[in-house]
Amino acid sequence: MTTQDHQGAAEAADGQALAAAGGLVYPVAPGYRVKVRQGPGTDTPVVRLLADGARIKIRCQTHGEKVSGPYGTSDIWDNIAPGEYISDTYVRTGSSGMVAPACAS
Repeated sequence: MTTQDHQGAAEAADGQALAAAGGLVYPVAPGYRVKVRQGPGTDTPVVRLLADGARIKIRCQTHGEKVSGPYGTSDIWDNIAPGEYISDTYVRTGSSGMVAPACAS
């Protein structure tokens, strides 16, 4: 493992700790009004739209429907409020993996 790998792992761990404490805010992909859904899939109802340029706090993350967006293809969904999920592919987290605790089932 290189020094850069260690630094990246440390930053990811720091990010997870801050996310768990509710401290990290992430930008939504510019130019998109992202649909916020009731659950982690496109087959669940839309509850609202995020404004272009929105920034969100991720409460927890879960696996759901695999979708493609400006930041790749993933099955990770971000819970931003009770009953409100957005695909992680529309959020610039700096990671292709989880950056917040897993949501309780």
